[in-house]
Amino acid sequence: MKDMTSNQPYLLRAFFDWIIDNDCTPYMVVDANYPGVQIPTQFVNNGQIVLNVSPSACVNFSIDLEWISFQARFSGQPMLVSFPCVAVSAVYAKENGAGTVFTVPEPPAQNEAPDEKNSPLQSIDKTITEVSAVDKSDSKIKDDIAKDTDKPKKTKNKPGLRVVK
Repeated sequence: MKDMTSNQPYLLRAFFDWIIDNDCTPYMVVDANYPGVQIPTQFVNNGQIVLNVSPSACVNFSIDLEWISFQARFSGQPMLVSFPCVAVSAVYAKENGAGTVFTVPEPPAQNEAPDEKNSPLQSIDKTITEVSAVDKSDSKIKDDIAKDTDKPKKTKNKPGLRVVK
């Protein structure tokens, strides 16, 4: 039997689109310790970070067969977030918990680590530098970069995950 590529990137995109199409807020749970993960470390809890990946919270969202990347504001600072698809352990809707859970594989051996040259960070590093250098009062940047991601959301119940068949 022929070895097939992972279906996880396809499922991530499908669940992301499905959640958006149903007017819900997509969240992704990312393993913060997986190699290649570029996230704001101050928001990591128990080795994981929960990211709001809705179009209103991030810009330049990109998902391909290996990487997810986008720009967002954290504590008012614009940041590039980038991580391998395999580092995602769950994608779900904030409003009702509908989504799915993935098993994060063991990281590759040191000599097999993802090639930094293939990281989306290399191709948009200049853009981030330019965005960081722009005056924070520039309203276009404020509109282009995620809104209210630096404010923790208070909810009575934590969103839960449920199995979707």
